[in-house]
Amino acid sequence: MSRILISACLLGRPVRYDGTGKRLADPRVERWHAEGRLVPICPELMGELPVPRPAAEIVGGSGSDVLAGRARVLAATGEDVTAAFLIGAEVALDLARSTGCDHALLIDRSPSCGSLSIYDGTFSGQQVPGAGVVAALLAAHGIRVFADHEIDRLAEAIAHSP
Repeated sequence: MSRILISACLLGRPVRYDGTGKRLADPRVERWHAEGRLVPICPELMGELPVPRPAAEIVGGSGSDVLAGRARVLAATGEDVTAAFLIGAEVALDLARSTGCDHALLIDRSPSCGSLSIYDGTFSGQQVPGAGVVAALLAAHGIRVFADHEIDRLAEAIAHSP
Protein backbone atom coordinates (compact mmCIF):
# COMPACT_ATOMS: atom_id res chain seq x y z
CA MET A 1 0.00 0.00 0.00
CA SER A 2 1.41 3.34 -1.09
CA ARG A 3 1.87 5.92 1.67
CA ILE A 4 1.49 9.64 1.10
CA LEU A 5 3.32 12.48 2.79
CA ILE A 6 0.78 15.30 3.24
CA SER A 7 1.00 18.89 4.39
CA ALA A 8 -0.57 18.87 7.88
CA CYS A 9 -2.46 22.08 7.09
CA LEU A 10 -4.36 20.18 4.39
CA LEU A 11 -5.77 17.99 7.17
CA GLY A 12 -7.01 21.13 8.90
CA ARG A 13 -4.23 21.34 11.46
CA PRO A 14 -3.58 24.98 12.48
CA VAL A 15 0.11 25.02 11.54
CA ARG A 16 0.25 27.61 8.75
CA TYR A 17 2.21 30.81 9.27
CA ASP A 18 -0.98 32.59 10.36
CA GLY A 19 -2.05 29.85 12.77
CA THR A 20 -4.73 28.38 10.51
CA GLY A 21 -5.23 25.17 8.60
CA LYS A 22 -6.43 24.85 5.01
CA ARG A 23 -8.40 21.62 5.06
CA LEU A 24 -8.62 19.81 1.74
CA ALA A 25 -12.18 18.49 1.74
CA ASP A 26 -12.03 15.50 -0.56
CA PRO A 27 -13.40 12.01 0.10
CA ARG A 28 -10.17 10.44 -1.16
CA VAL A 29 -8.17 12.26 1.51
CA GLU A 30 -10.64 11.02 4.13
CA ARG A 31 -10.37 7.46 2.81
CA TRP A 32 -6.55 7.54 2.68
CA HIS A 33 -6.52 8.91 6.23
CA ALA A 34 -8.86 6.13 7.45
CA GLU A 35 -6.63 3.56 5.71
CA GLY A 36 -3.56 4.90 7.55
CA ARG A 37 -1.86 5.93 4.32
CA LEU A 38 -1.27 9.60 5.19
CA VAL A 39 1.87 10.84 6.92
CA PRO A 40 1.30 14.46 7.98
CA ILE A 41 4.16 16.94 8.02
CA CYS A 42 4.74 20.61 8.61
CA PRO A 43 8.34 21.22 7.58
CA GLU A 44 8.36 24.70 9.06
CA LEU A 45 7.42 23.31 12.48
CA MET A 46 9.97 20.54 11.97
CA GLY A 47 12.50 23.33 11.47
CA GLU A 48 11.37 24.72 14.85
CA LEU A 49 9.58 27.82 13.57
CA PRO A 50 6.67 28.92 15.77
CA VAL A 51 2.95 29.21 15.03
CA PRO A 52 2.00 31.85 14.22
CA ARG A 53 5.10 33.19 12.46
CA PRO A 54 5.80 35.93 9.93
CA ALA A 55 5.15 34.97 6.32
CA ALA A 56 8.27 33.86 4.46
CA GLU A 57 9.28 33.81 0.81
CA ILE A 58 12.22 32.53 -1.18
CA VAL A 59 14.41 35.39 -2.35
CA GLY A 60 16.73 34.89 -5.31
CA GLY A 61 15.29 31.73 -6.84
CA SER A 62 13.34 28.62 -5.94
CA GLY A 63 13.63 25.74 -3.50
CA SER A 64 16.34 24.03 -5.53
CA ASP A 65 18.33 27.27 -5.42
CA VAL A 66 17.98 27.34 -1.63
CA LEU A 67 19.21 23.74 -1.47
CA ALA A 68 22.21 24.70 -3.62
CA GLY A 69 22.99 27.77 -1.49
CA ARG A 70 22.10 30.24 -4.27
CA ALA A 71 18.92 31.66 -2.66
CA ARG A 72 17.59 32.36 0.83
CA VAL A 73 14.29 32.18 2.65
CA LEU A 74 13.42 35.46 4.34
CA ALA A 75 10.58 36.28 6.71
CA ALA A 76 8.51 39.38 6.04
CA THR A 77 10.41 40.93 8.97
CA GLY A 78 13.67 40.54 7.04
CA GLU A 79 14.92 37.68 9.23
CA ASP A 80 16.82 34.98 7.35
CA VAL A 81 15.03 31.70 8.13
CA THR A 82 16.84 29.61 5.53
CA ALA A 83 18.41 27.29 8.11
CA ALA A 84 15.02 26.40 9.61
CA PHE A 85 13.63 25.64 6.14
CA LEU A 86 16.61 23.42 5.31
CA ILE A 87 16.29 21.51 8.59
CA GLY A 88 12.56 21.05 8.03
CA ALA A 89 13.18 19.75 4.51
CA GLU A 90 15.73 17.18 5.71
CA VAL A 91 13.41 16.00 8.49
CA ALA A 92 10.54 15.70 5.99
CA LEU A 93 12.71 13.65 3.62
CA ASP A 94 13.85 11.38 6.46
CA LEU A 95 10.22 10.87 7.53
CA ALA A 96 9.14 10.10 3.97
CA ARG A 97 11.89 7.52 3.62
CA SER A 98 11.32 5.92 7.03
CA THR A 99 7.56 5.57 6.48
CA GLY A 100 7.73 4.40 2.86
CA CYS A 101 6.13 7.44 1.24
CA ASP A 102 6.66 7.53 -2.51
CA HIS A 103 4.13 10.32 -3.10
CA ALA A 104 3.55 13.69 -1.46
CA LEU A 105 0.48 15.95 -1.46
CA LEU A 106 1.68 19.42 -0.53
CA ILE A 107 0.07 22.84 -0.34
CA ASP A 108 1.05 24.97 -3.31
CA ARG A 109 2.58 28.46 -3.13
CA SER A 110 4.34 27.71 0.16
CA PRO A 111 8.10 28.40 0.38
CA SER A 112 8.36 24.90 1.83
CA CYS A 113 5.67 22.86 0.13
CA GLY A 114 4.86 24.66 -3.11
CA SER A 115 5.42 22.36 -6.06
CA LEU A 116 4.07 24.32 -9.02
CA SER A 117 4.26 27.91 -7.84
CA ILE A 118 5.77 29.99 -5.06
CA TYR A 119 5.69 33.67 -4.22
CA ASP A 120 8.35 35.76 -5.94
CA GLY A 121 10.26 36.95 -2.85
CA THR A 122 8.97 40.53 -2.90
CA PHE A 123 6.03 40.01 -0.48
CA SER A 124 3.78 41.63 -3.09
CA GLY A 125 1.52 38.60 -3.63
CA GLN A 126 3.06 37.87 -7.04
CA GLN A 127 3.50 34.18 -7.86
CA VAL A 128 6.10 32.57 -10.08
CA PRO A 129 6.54 29.02 -11.33
CA GLY A 130 8.77 27.01 -9.03
CA ALA A 131 8.99 24.66 -6.09
CA GLY A 132 9.54 25.27 -2.40
CA VAL A 133 12.45 23.83 -0.43
CA VAL A 134 10.73 20.61 0.69
CA ALA A 135 9.07 19.92 -2.63
CA ALA A 136 12.40 20.35 -4.42
CA LEU A 137 14.25 18.05 -2.00
CA LEU A 138 11.58 15.33 -2.14
CA ALA A 139 11.46 15.44 -5.94
CA ALA A 140 15.26 15.26 -6.13
CA HIS A 141 15.06 12.01 -4.16
CA GLY A 142 12.43 10.37 -6.35
CA ILE A 143 9.30 11.16 -4.36
CA ARG A 144 6.48 12.25 -6.68
CA VAL A 145 5.15 15.59 -5.45
CA PHE A 146 1.63 16.84 -6.18
CA ALA A 147 0.05 20.20 -5.36
CA ASP A 148 -3.16 20.27 -3.34
CA HIS A 149 -5.15 21.08 -6.50
CA GLU A 150 -3.66 18.05 -8.31
CA ILE A 151 -5.45 15.44 -6.23
CA ASP A 152 -6.92 13.81 -9.35
CA ARG A 153 -3.40 13.28 -10.73
CA LEU A 154 -2.23 11.90 -7.36
CA ALA A 155 -5.16 9.47 -7.17
CA GLU A 156 -4.35 8.25 -10.68
CA ALA A 157 -0.64 7.85 -9.83
CA ILE A 158 -1.49 5.88 -6.70
CA ALA A 159 -3.89 3.64 -8.62
CA HIS A 160 -1.00 2.71 -10.92
CA SER A 161 1.57 2.21 -8.15
CA PRO A 162 2.66 -1.21 -6.97
